[in-house]
Amino acid sequence: MDTAEGVPASAPARRRRGRDRTASMADVARLAGVSSQTVSRVSNGYAGVTEETRQQVLAAMKELGYRPNSAARALKSGEFRTIGVITFSLSTTGNVRTLEAIATSAAREGYAVTLLPVAVPTQDEVRGAFTRLEELAVDAVIVIMEVHLLDAATVRLPPHVQVVVVDSDAGDLYTVVDTDQAGGTRAAVRHLLDLGHETVWHLGGPEGSFAAQRRTDAWRATLAEAGRTVPPLVRGDWSAESGYRAGLDLAAREECTAVFAANDQMALGLLRALHERGRRVPEDVSVIGFDDIPEAGSFLPPLTTVHQDFAEVGRLCVEAVLRKMRQDGPERGTTLVPTRLVTRASTAAPPAPSAPRSAPAR
Repeated sequence: MDTAEGVPASAPARRRRGRDRTASMADVARLAGVSSQTVSRVSNGYAGVTEETRQQVLAAMKELGYRPNSAARALKSGEFRTIGVITFSLSTTGNVRTLEAIATSAAREGYAVTLLPVAVPTQDEVRGAFTRLEELAVDAVIVIMEVHLLDAATVRLPPHVQVVVVDSDAGDLYTVVDTDQAGGTRAAVRHLLDLGHETVWHLGGPEGSFAAQRRTDAWRATLAEAGRTVPPLVRGDWSAESGYRAGLDLAAREECTAVFAANDQMALGLLRALHERGRRVPEDVSVIGFDDIPEAGSFLPPLTTVHQDFAEVGRLCVEAVLRKMRQDGPERGTTLVPTRLVTRASTAAPPAPSAPRSAPAR
């Protein structure tokens, strides 16, 4: 008997008592009135189950507090349905928005994301990150970092783990997904030249950054192709503060009428420096950024910039790593995501040259 009085316990009472132990797939099947195979199909998101039955199974799972056994499922399928992401920094716009896009795209495909931050960009830290991967249940890895650290002989990729690299020039070594940095830079520089500026100054990103280097190389090449003088490079570190410091130097140069900043944050600091030094934007100096962060349209003036499609980068990263897992794609090579120039109010034709003073009358 189920009670002291000999009266069978009610179904809700049996369910509450069932919560004292871990619910099994068989428990869910009994409560939902379906087979264990149907419960398995619902748990794994497979087709072939009517919506009514699926809702019935989900309700039973909730009632019993059932959670699918991911470890057992991984042993059976050979997949953990988890993608590891290794990155250096979450302080830059590019890394944060790329990571967000990867997580969104992975979830859409039924995968979770495990983040492995690397505190310092050294070979030991990178090696440690990959070592930790061997202890985690991940099927593949997306790496957002400077790829030269992966070239070191001391760094060993875990066996059977597929790797895709974001933002690098290592297309001959890895599968790479990247923004078309050079194409975006050419569009920015040509826009300023087409407005009539004699040349374009460049506020570049930090040394050691592949993205910064590609933008700098494309800036130089575009000016050379147009037969224009290449001004000295002014460098920042991606931050608005570094853009402000560099901007104080640029503002003092009367010959500087156009600046291409390697990202929007540095462009923001540059705008402040120009304002403080009495150089109007765009009447005296035109400014273009790179990234098209959500706030770019709210700068004063609204910033002309190069738009990066971070959502597409994330989607292609996940797509590439899943194709590698399924052995349905190239092992190496680079996929470039196009950029586009977003023209706002921070660029205009250069100021007219000052008229020469007339000679005094005799």
